[in-house]
Amino acid sequence: MNKYKDYAPDMLVEDKNTHLEHLEDDIINNGYEGGLNAVNFLSATADMLSGSSSKKVSVTVKWDGAPAIICGPNPDNGKFFVGTKSVFNKTPKINHNINDIRNNHTGELQNILRECLSYLSGLNMKEVLQGDLMFLDKTKKKTTYKTSSGKSEQMISFKPNTIVYMVPENTPLGRKIVKSKLGIVFHTTYKGAKFDKLKAKFGANVSKLRRSPSVWFDDARYKDVSGNSTMTIGETQQFQKTLNMAQGSLKKSKELLNKIKTEKNTLSVGVQLKTYLNSFIRAATDLPSTKDTAAQFREYYKERTQKEVDAVKKDETKEKYQVIQDDGLKFIDKNAGAIYFACATYKTLQTAKKVLIDKLNKAKSIGTFKTTPTGLVATNPEGYVAVDKKGKAVKLVDRLEFSVQNFTAAKNWKG
Repeated sequence: MNKYKDYAPDMLVEDKNTHLEHLEDDIINNGYEGGLNAVNFLSATADMLSGSSSKKVSVTVKWDGAPAIICGPNPDNGKFFVGTKSVFNKTPKINHNINDIRNNHTGELQNILRECLSYLSGLNMKEVLQGDLMFLDKTKKKTTYKTSSGKSEQMISFKPNTIVYMVPENTPLGRKIVKSKLGIVFHTTYKGAKFDKLKAKFGANVSKLRRSPSVWFDDARYKDVSGNSTMTIGETQQFQKTLNMAQGSLKKSKELLNKIKTEKNTLSVGVQLKTYLNSFIRAATDLPSTKDTAAQFREYYKERTQKEVDAVKKDETKEKYQVIQDDGLKFIDKNAGAIYFACATYKTLQTAKKVLIDKLNKAKSIGTFKTTPTGLVATNPEGYVAVDKKGKAVKLVDRLEFSVQNFTAAKNWKG
């Protein structure tokens, strides 16, 4: 396991103003333009991995940390504060001292924020940053891990949420983590003259933070220290063919996608198409063939709307839902060809995304594992986020491996 270096991967997640969508969902949310955006993101990321990037896109690694910590100098008074996302509540829970923490929070979150206040205040922060807490001193463990070759190695591990992170103890990074009392990865910067006017921007520059042996921290930049994620000429050419396929099917579904992107009603064809495609993630199964994916959507829509018809007793209400169902099925039948090409676009974008994720995963430097009934099993990082030069961001996540966990995982850090 000598691949581990004195370096930690980065992450980037949603902030208070931004809900990150999965890349392939952009064709449902934003129609034809969303599809073009998805293709452009994939193309720019491939350029980055092939060494021909003109910095049209930056990529970060998503870590599975919790809770989200927001801290820095309060623009209203210049005093250092810590908090969770509840600092942006209608009644903000901003903590400048121990008494604030005691008044604003309960349970284990009080203890976590006390340690954050104690250790993060020493970093001499000049900006308000958001990060994800990876560990406290008491949540780190020394673990003996048996490698695939049968060799036992002493590791430092921590599990902030669903993924177990491990790094060899006898490495520069391992020794840093052993000595530190708190670990955090910063990923978002907030700027504004007043607290209630703060605006979020993806990314965080931690180069000017004061180093402290008590705090292990990093920023949100993707770094391939191994050089293993570079795409070859052949891989780049094959990847371009996949993108060409996506663009071809996207054009054939343009009119349909532009129509359904405007639909907001829960039972609309557009909303239900996205729900239908995501249902495969919830079930932890791949999409079937494009033909079957498109064909099965009609039955899915019929069953979903029939539940509404059957759930009500009043005749006039039943009639309302029956009209919705009939109109929706007529629309699906009339646009069967376009729905086929929309599903083809969705699947092809997933395929292209998976190629990039597999490449990006090769730059991993801290071991990531998932807990199973038979013990720890190696897994990949939770995923990545691509951000273009205009600040638009999308998720690059192996949804079959991680999104199903996010659909079902309990969120314990709400305030």
